[in-house]
Amino acid sequence: MPLQHLRDPGAARGIADAAFELMATLFPICRSITGNGVRATLDCVERWIPLERSEVPTGTPVLDWEVPREWNIRDAYVADRDGRRLIDFKAHNLHVVNYSVPVRRVMTREELEPHLYSLPDHPDWIPYRTSYYREHWGFCLRHRDRETLGPGPFEVVIDSELAPGHLTYGECVIAGTAPGEALIYTHVCHPSLANDNLTGIAVAAALARELRARQPRLTWRFVFGPGTIGSITWLARNEARLSPLRSGLVIGLLGDTGPLTYKRSRRGNTVTDRIVEYVLKTGSASARTIDFEPYGYDERQFCSPGFDLPVGRLTRSPNGTYPEYHSSADDLSLVKVERLAESIETLARIISIIDVNRPVLNLSPKGEPRLGKRGLYRSTGGMAPGEFEHALLWVLSLADGAHDLVAIAERSGLAFELINEAAAALEKATLLATIDDSIEKRKGIVQ
Repeated sequence: MPLQHLRDPGAARGIADAAFELMATLFPICRSITGNGVRATLDCVERWIPLERSEVPTGTPVLDWEVPREWNIRDAYVADRDGRRLIDFKAHNLHVVNYSVPVRRVMTREELEPHLYSLPDHPDWIPYRTSYYREHWGFCLRHRDRETLGPGPFEVVIDSELAPGHLTYGECVIAGTAPGEALIYTHVCHPSLANDNLTGIAVAAALARELRARQPRLTWRFVFGPGTIGSITWLARNEARLSPLRSGLVIGLLGDTGPLTYKRSRRGNTVTDRIVEYVLKTGSASARTIDFEPYGYDERQFCSPGFDLPVGRLTRSPNGTYPEYHSSADDLSLVKVERLAESIETLARIISIIDVNRPVLNLSPKGEPRLGKRGLYRSTGGMAPGEFEHALLWVLSLADGAHDLVAIAERSGLAFELINEAAAALEKATLLATIDDSIEKRKGIVQ
């Protein structure tokens, strides 16, 4: 099992410490769904893992959408008549509505007011607002500062550019030894927000780096792309190669104090759903599973009915359910390294089980095969079987082509790791075989 070493809390904590350092590096970068902020983010990730980058031109049709114009920003501010900056993009990149068009005007308070956004219930937080798909501009500020702005006039400047360019995403592909792929997707479009979604970026980079040092069974594809339009673009460009996809997860929001939360795929009974629910049930008393709904992160694109892929989502607090969400209060202090470590430990086990889980077939199904002569059973009788021997018997009993290893673990009550060890021993003894688990042939069983 490729990431089994990360089940050690000490190892997971070490990876979490390094991931947090990557988050601190990424935090100041102003990201959006396109632009140099995404490229700078991928530059940082590429110091950890190799990435294959895609630059998709503005105007490219992607399913029912098209790639938007590229947005970049150099500076933005609202200044008083003395030139003092009252709202300053350089002080915090959330101060500008993401994707704001260029502005250079002198305005009264009355004229400026429709372009201001604040949070009266949290007067010291700056909100995060966007305007991706309609031309607009605006400033976000602390409500306490908004109340003291005065009548103006104000110099209002947004030094941005919205022009033909590209949408950028990066992929790290780790080749496996057997047919089939698995997917991890995380969004890279948020500016200085730590839990959402620097935790997803850093955890994905850390797990990919660890997996590259092992030899996975499946091919693993880690995709770092913008939210919504990024996954839509990736799906449009990869539709012809989706059939090998066995399992997938969208990850993010992994460092707050909320419980681990798994959102099922649209079908709700895929292999991803079964494995994640098994891991959460056997590993965390506080973890929870919620049903699919067509709102959230990129899982809704992967699960759209035309694709219907076995992709779920793992977070702690889901999007929109913690007070600091999409505000300046979602900073590095909100992320707890011990929670990040638990998320890494859990994801490592999920990835390990997805990687080795497989449907198996008993090659000697008539009666119980003689295990003793193959060195798989104790030579002295009269005693109940040991745990490993018990696992051997469960695998042989349920290896009928309609059960995979996680189903055997669930039915037997034995740990998946023990069931996998028993299956490997039986395969070595030529008593067991992995059967064809292609999605087309085994949709009702494997997924």
